[in-house]
Amino acid sequence: MDEVGRGCLFGPVFAGAVVLPAGSLAPLAAAGLTDSKALSPGRRRSLVPLITARAGAWALGQASAAEIDRRGIRWATETAMLRALQRLPQVPGLVLVDGVLPLRNWATPQLTLVQGDGRCLSIAAASVLAKQARDALIQRLANRYPGYGLERNAGYGTAVHRNALQEFGPTPLHRQTFLRRVLSVPCTSG
Repeated sequence: MDEVGRGCLFGPVFAGAVVLPAGSLAPLAAAGLTDSKALSPGRRRSLVPLITARAGAWALGQASAAEIDRRGIRWATETAMLRALQRLPQVPGLVLVDGVLPLRNWATPQLTLVQGDGRCLSIAAASVLAKQARDALIQRLANRYPGYGLERNAGYGTAVHRNALQEFGPTPLHRQTFLRRVLSVPCTSG
C-alpha cells in the first residue's frame, strides 16, 4: 500500500494496493522500479504496463478534497487505502503499508515500513500506479481549472499555484482546510 497527493492543496488523495508474486520481483527490479518520487514521469508511465502485467492483483482508491476537509487527511488517506484494498479480488494475508501508521479498521495482519516505497517493490509498485492515476486525473482537471499550473504542479503548493489562488481564489476541488494553513484566502466550509 502507498498513497500519493497527501500534501497537495488541490484534488483527491490516491492510494494503490499491489500484490506481487515472488517471480515478478526480479523483472520489475531490473526494469528500474523504485519509489515513484525518484522516477521521471516518462519512466513511471513505462512501468505501469509492466506492473499491471506482473501483479497478481492491483487496485486504486481515492478520497476527495471534500472528504479531506470534512474528516481530515489521516482519515482520508486511510479511507483511500481501505477502498483500494476492498477492490482487490481477495483479501491479502499481509498488508505492507508505507509509513509509520497502521491502517485502523483493517482486520488482517499488516506491517508498516518507513520509506517503504524505496525499500519494498510491492509498495513501490503501488506508489507508481497511484501517482500515475492521480497525475492523469489532475492533468485532465487542469483543462477545467486553467491558471493554477496544475498541469505542472499536480496540485502541490508551488509559487504559481499560490499566486493563482491569490488572484482567482480556490476552486471547488481545492482543500479548503489546507488553504487556511498556508494562504490568506477566504475559505468556506464544505
